This record gives sequence, C-alpha cells and structure tokens, in this order.
Amino acid sequence: MIGGPLAGLRVVDAGVLFAAPLCGTLLGDFGADVIKVEHPSGDPLRSFGWQEDGESVWWKVVGRNKRSVVLDLGEPDAQDAFRRLAATADVVLESFRPGTFERWNLSYDTLAEHNPGLILLRTSGYGQTGPYSSLPGFGTLAEAMSGFAAVTGKSDDPPTLPSIALADGVAAVTGAFMVMSAIHHRGVSGVGQVIDLSLVEPLFWLLGPQVTVFDRLGEVQGREGNRTPFSAPRNLYETSDGKWIAMSGSSQTTALRVLRVVGGEELVNDPRFATNSLRVENSEALDGVIAGWVRRHTRDDALAKFRAGEAAVGPVYDASDIVTDPHFAERDALTRVEGILMQNLIAKLSATPGSIRRPAPTLGQHTQEIMSELGLDEIGEAMVQETV
Repeated sequence: MIGGPLAGLRVVDAGVLFAAPLCGTLLGDFGADVIKVEHPSGDPLRSFGWQEDGESVWWKVVGRNKRSVVLDLGEPDAQDAFRRLAATADVVLESFRPGTFERWNLSYDTLAEHNPGLILLRTSGYGQTGPYSSLPGFGTLAEAMSGFAAVTGKSDDPPTLPSIALADGVAAVTGAFMVMSAIHHRGVSGVGQVIDLSLVEPLFWLLGPQVTVFDRLGEVQGREGNRTPFSAPRNLYETSDGKWIAMSGSSQTTALRVLRVVGGEELVNDPRFATNSLRVENSEALDGVIAGWVRRHTRDDALAKFRAGEAAVGPVYDASDIVTDPHFAERDALTRVEGILMQNLIAKLSATPGSIRRPAPTLGQHTQEIMSELGLDEIGEAMVQETV
C-alpha cells in the first residue's frame, strides 16, 4: 500500500514538545495525514535543544510527515476552525494541562458532537485525574516519580536521570498503541473514546515487578550500576583500547557461552557460577574474571572471540559509530530527508512499510491549504498574515 497501513487516517496533532507530537510522528510515518496545529509563536520544539540555522534539529525529526496550520486556540474564530477540523479527523492529540481544552470550548463532548467516532488522546504529566493532575509535568518528573531514577546509577551515587526524553518517548509509543487499539474498537462498535495517558504510568509499567516485589517480599530494588539484581553476567566492560562492550547472560545457555570464552571448561564447572541465582550472588567475583579477560583484548578482538563463541555481546556505540556501522546501513535504520540524516521508521512491515513523504514543515506552511479544505478561506488568509 502506497503511503503505509494508516493511509486515509487523519490525525490532528495539537500537542507541544515531545510525547504527543512524537506519537503523531509515528502515526504519520505509517501513512496517516497528520495536521500539526500550532500557536502563531510555534511549537516550543521548534527552538528546543540543538539548532541549525535557527531551527531545532529535534523539530526536523519530529515534524516530518506533518502539515502545519497556525491557530491561536485562545481565540473564538480559531476554536471554531479547530472544531471543524476535528469533525474531519479520526484522531486528535493534545498535551495541555487538564482543563485547558475545556476552557477553550474543545471538550471531547463538544468535539464528538459532530464526530462521534473521534478518538482523543490526552497526554499530560500525571493524567486527567488524581491529586497531581493539575500540576505542571514534564518527562523529567515522570522519570523521577516512575521509579526509574531510583534504580539508575551506581549504588553509592545519587539517583540518575536519563539524558534523553525517555518518558516522552515511551509515552509516545504507548500512545500510538492506544490510538490503534481505540481505532480497532471503533471499527467494531462505531464509537470513539478518550485516551487518558500520563507520562508517569507507561515508564512505571516498563520498570517491571518492582511494586510486586515490594508487596510480596518487602524488598526495594536499589541502584547497581550496570548490573541487575536478577541476571548475571550483565555489565559493561572496558577493552584494552579504551572502548566498551555490553554483555548479557540472561539465559543459562548464553551465560555458559560467556564463561567458556573467558575461562574454558574450568570456569563453566565452577560451582559459584553453576546457576543464574548463584551467579547473581557471586556477581562481584564473576565480573572480576570477565573484566580481566576483556581488558586484555581490543574491542574488535573481544567482540570477534565472543561472537565466535555465540555469546550475547555488543559494542557500546555513540552516534558517530552508528552512522558508519554496516548493520544499520543494511537495515536502512538511517535515512536522509532533504539531505538531513535521521533515524528511519521504527519497525518494518512487509506488506505496508510506511514512508517519510515530506520534511518537517515551516510554521503555518499549510494553513491556507487546510483552511481551504474546510471552507474557511478568510480565516486561513488572516492566520497566514498573522504568522508572517
């Protein structure tokens, strides 16, 4: 299918910064017509982080496959235009503080009055309900309150936040899944619905059975650096040329393969390392053996020997490594959009692969076009003049 499996689906992306707009990008990559609604000053993402020629590099990625229309949703005429736009949409994405859409006369009931099949994804820091719902919330706070920061870092170091928009990214992927679940339900029932998505809960869910462990065993997972409390070996190891490799022995078979490479049958038969629970118990000794072996080899040599032994290892990469790695190239994991290198689609569908059909738009680039589609040429002309 040309354009992807979501061709024909219209998404109105009224979100700002990361989570909701990233969800819109995912839907757009697989064929949806994503209309980005922006305030005349633009989505703050346009000026966020690294910049080239005065425009955020983040925007060049998140804005792809979208059309931009400028609407000041605090104004009655713009609210009317948004309601008419939502009447043509399958999905609306928003990420304002709870109550803001209602204040703008854009509640779900209002939007669904002329579009009962509409799906509204509401992304916020803490969700639409609860004692924290009215508080401002960003990914940083979600990464702290979800439990992520508490288990990240070395045991004697402070809790550690990620240096990426992790909570937003996890929420975006979760949001896309929730949207498609709601679309499937609408196909069966004809009924739309509201999706209440917080930044905290998807990341909290991914952290595993921590609360169950606390509830049943009275234990709280702490920080263990690059180790885990449930699998060994699992760590990063420095090579003789100052580079790093990652290793995981999550199954008995893969763990024994590591032992065989670094110490032969003698290490395989060491009773301290006979089972996963024993290896976790003796992880300090096990890491010492592995680290000592790795330090005597260059990264390429260590990787070659581990891979020959079918152990689960990989290099620690940064962006400069990724862009030269033949596997990423073979998989088309990178692509250029009007000469700008960026990550390609998140997954590969054999029959309906999706595509990047347009670069990130300039602010309000499609205002006149979209307002004309709605029969609102005068509003479109006024908005274009305001943007200029």
